[in-house]
This record gives sequence, C-alpha cells and structure tokens, in this order.
Amino acid sequence: MPTNTQQSRGSARKNKSSNLLLIIAKAFFISSCIFALVVMGGAFIIRNYTIIPPPVPPAISSTATPASIVVEPHADDLGIGHGLRAPLGFTDEDRKELFYTFLIMGLDDGINVDTIMVASYDGIENVASIVSIPRDTLVNVSRRHRKINVAYPAGRIHGGSAEAGIRQLKRELRSIIGFEPDFYIKIDFDAFVRIIDSVGGVDIDVPIHMRYEDPLQGLRIDIPAGMQRLNGEQTLQFARFRLANPGFRTISDFERVQNQQAVVQAMLSSLITPTSLLRIPEFISIFQENVSTNITASEMLWFASQLPDIHSSRALSTYTLPIARNSGPPNWYEFADIPATLQLVNSTINPFTMPITENDVDIAQQ
Repeated sequence: MPTNTQQSRGSARKNKSSNLLLIIAKAFFISSCIFALVVMGGAFIIRNYTIIPPPVPPAISSTATPASIVVEPHADDLGIGHGLRAPLGFTDEDRKELFYTFLIMGLDDGINVDTIMVASYDGIENVASIVSIPRDTLVNVSRRHRKINVAYPAGRIHGGSAEAGIRQLKRELRSIIGFEPDFYIKIDFDAFVRIIDSVGGVDIDVPIHMRYEDPLQGLRIDIPAGMQRLNGEQTLQFARFRLANPGFRTISDFERVQNQQAVVQAMLSSLITPTSLLRIPEFISIFQENVSTNITASEMLWFASQLPDIHSSRALSTYTLPIARNSGPPNWYEFADIPATLQLVNSTINPFTMPITENDVDIAQQ
C-alpha cells in the first residue's frame, strides 16, 4: 500500500502552519514508539508463553462510557464537554477479525497534549495505518476551549486522574472518527531521543544540508547531507526540519513527510537487530519511565510477533485528518472535512465491517 499523507491547508498563518507541522513530525515519532513498545515487550517476556492474538475488544455500543460528565461551572471554564453522541448500531459481531486500534498521545510537561494519533493494525492483512489528529481540531463540546487537545487535561482535572483524561479524550475522538480506540499509549517525547541513543542511533540518508536556528524555541539544526548515523537529538531535528536559514534550502511539506517516514523505517530496522534485542533491559527501563499503556504483557508479545510483517513501506501508511478550513485568529480552530474524514477512516482505521457514516459521528463545523 503506498504511503499517503494529507496536510492541512496552506492558507493558515505561517506560525500556525509551523506549529501544526511540528505536531505532525512528533506524530510520526509516536508511530515508531508503538513498534518500539511491542519489540521491547515481546523480547522481554518469558519465552514459554503461548503466542496468541489478543481478543478483539467488544463493540463500542456495549462498552463505551457515557458521552458526557456533568460538572459544575469551573473558574477556568475547562469543564468537560457534553453533548457527544454515541455511534449507532454497532455490535460485537460487527468487529473485524484481528483488527486493533490504538490511541497514541504525546505529552509535554505531563498534561499538555502535543500529539494525538489513532493507529490500527489489521492482523489478517498485516497492514498498519496511522492517522494524526491536529490538536486544534474543533470538537462539538460545550466548554469554552473546544480544541481536541483540551480533552485530556479537562478530563484529568475534573476526573481526578490520568485515566479520566484518557477516557475523555477517547469520547471526544469518537465524535470525530466514530469509535473509541481499543488501546492507549501515552508517551513522553524525551523517550524517543533516549531509545535512539540506546540502539546506537539510526542510519539516515540526509537529502540536503539542513541548517536552521530559532532562538525562541532554543532550536539549532545543522545536519550535513549524505548517508550517516544520527544520534537521538539529531534524528529529532531531522524529523522537525522544514524552514532553513538564508542560503540553505527550505523543503516542502511533502519532503518533510518523506523524511519523517524515513525515520520510522530506520527506527524499526535498528530495533529488530539481534544487538538491540540484547539491550532489552535498558529499553524496558526507558519504557517504564516514559510510557503508560493498557497493553498487557501477553498482548505485547503477540504484537511483537507481527512486527516483521509490517516492516515495509507497503504495510505501513501514514495520514493526517483532512481539514476543510480553519477559523483564523483569535481561537484558531481546524474544521475537519466531514466527507474526506469518513472516507479516510473507513479505508484505514475503521474497526467495523460496515462503514462509519455521518450518523455515527458528530463533527463540529462551527
């Protein structure tokens, strides 16, 4: 399956476009962490486990938590939204066989959500898909701050736990994609740099001399062109690069996506080598410090056994939620394109045998 990446419209202001691209860059790093997770778990578990696929989780209609939590007005007006509608008509019998979905979220400072992704793995076709959700995407909730990335902190603040934040984010994602992901993976971005350094870096063919400085971000990128082994920090910079200093070439959004995909493939190649498997205790330590998930040890083992089958560009596809327009300042919301969103969801991450329709989502348009 050829890789197909969709970007938000180019009419956004320069700084907002840059922020969104940074989110997408981090999103691709998140995808590599999924595979890092299963490799670490699979190699670490005792070998006499019987490797069987995880049971397909029940349909949303039988397990979904209520779409709203009614709370008293809050001084900061970060109350959890309500009014989300549950999908209609899905049952356990409607789930695809050996098809699993994941919510992947990257946090800054433990509560600020920088990256939201929904991934899927089809164990029959041995294909994986990753859809990044722009954090400024508008959701149909009642709180003042209606961006999707507010769901987690709102749920955490009012629910009193990280689990409450994850539940709220899953509810609000359901209004956009029509289902709640089966598993979640919550990640500290520093883990990427540490994991890449732990495997001794990754081999990347850098297409051009990347040179860019942004004092406001404390960012300095200076990576020469050519095939080379990049350490963790350099790999992060490679994935973030788009704008360049005067005299150096700025790359297009499409080229940036290609670079990010090269990082994912290089990361996978490094992680599945015998040398890397010998360093599992170090990886496990990094994982335990930076990643929170509801994937069990036995489930990790099965996902790990599938890894060789999806280690190719034909079996891993990456996308971005289609955006129809943006609101502009001062709030700057991204409005999902309803027909294009449904088409993308149904062709990639939909866990049901029947298509998700407009009756199953509640995509805000104002």
